[in-house]
Amino acid sequence: MLINLKFFFFIPRFLATGDSFTSLHYSFRLGISTISTIVKETCKVIWDELHEEFIPTPNRRRWLKIEQKFREVCQFPHCVGAVDGKHIRILKPPGTGSEFFNYKKYFLIVLMAIADAEYRFVAVDIGAYSRTNDSMIFKNSFMGRSVYNRSFDFPPPEPMPGTNGPPLPYVLVGDEAFQMAGNLIKPYSSRGLDATKQNFNYRLTRARRMVECTFGILVSTWRVFGKPIQMKIEKW
Repeated sequence: MLINLKFFFFIPRFLATGDSFTSLHYSFRLGISTISTIVKETCKVIWDELHEEFIPTPNRRRWLKIEQKFREVCQFPHCVGAVDGKHIRILKPPGTGSEFFNYKKYFLIVLMAIADAEYRFVAVDIGAYSRTNDSMIFKNSFMGRSVYNRSFDFPPPEPMPGTNGPPLPYVLVGDEAFQMAGNLIKPYSSRGLDATKQNFNYRLTRARRMVECTFGILVSTWRVFGKPIQMKIEKW
């Protein structure tokens, strides 16, 4: 029972503070390898049991609810999500060479995500190599392939609200690094913009910042993401 109570306390502490395994070892009198195994297995169980409840595969009905919130908050109709990548710093995993080494001279993995206008993740891809740019990571992820091959069950194109104009697709918004597609758009180049394009970029940026704010909330709540994470790379 005593060991179970230790498990109950040190897992939230690790995730909320980012304390090292060595620090937890001295605080809870558990071996470092034991702590490492428990953290890994517990996080896997949390994901397996809860991801369908909190990050379910989005369907057309959910995309429409997300679009309505983007329209209310950001005044950007037909937006169903903002996409970006977050670099998560890690300690060098044994036997990985330079696979996770970044131009900033440290090791990291990439958390790629789509977020809604209520600071919630809609879809995520975790663990890509840091030396790959965000656009390629997104294109190679399941959610990216679903966007580019149009199999993500987005609503069909419709005229903008309150207009009789041509049908326009529902889209994700990203920054300049992403490659445009039928359901993914990015800002105009900043050179020589007229007032209309400047206004478009402004509104797109308001929508895109939602994913950046979501990452900020994630890191401030679970501070393990703000420190180098000790991890072991292997296939489960």
